[in-house]
Amino acid sequence: MPDIVVRHIDEQMAERIKHLARERRWSINEVILHALRHGLGLSPGDVFGELLLQPGDIAHLTGAWDADETAAFQEALAALAQASPASLSEAAKLHGSTPFEEEKA
Repeated sequence: MPDIVVRHIDEQMAERIKHLARERRWSINEVILHALRHGLGLSPGDVFGELLLQPGDIAHLTGAWDADETAAFQEALAALAQASPASLSEAAKLHGSTPFEEEKA
């Protein structure tokens, strides 16, 4: 496959590419290829349109959160994503219940 070098990417675009890569756990190359495929109409559907939203921003679905609420929610999601299932199970036991016990009640 040929390689193409893109020069003079502005700071805002570079930061957005890096942010999407971190959010989706993709490489920067994967983000750029995905954007190019969709921007050039080489992929079915409008999947990339979803990526133009702020990752983690659900305001468009249910209302609006202020910046502090959005930041707190994103921080909580990031913490949950890094937690192991075993540590979450232990935390539930420490608080006296697990989801399965609550369902039985």
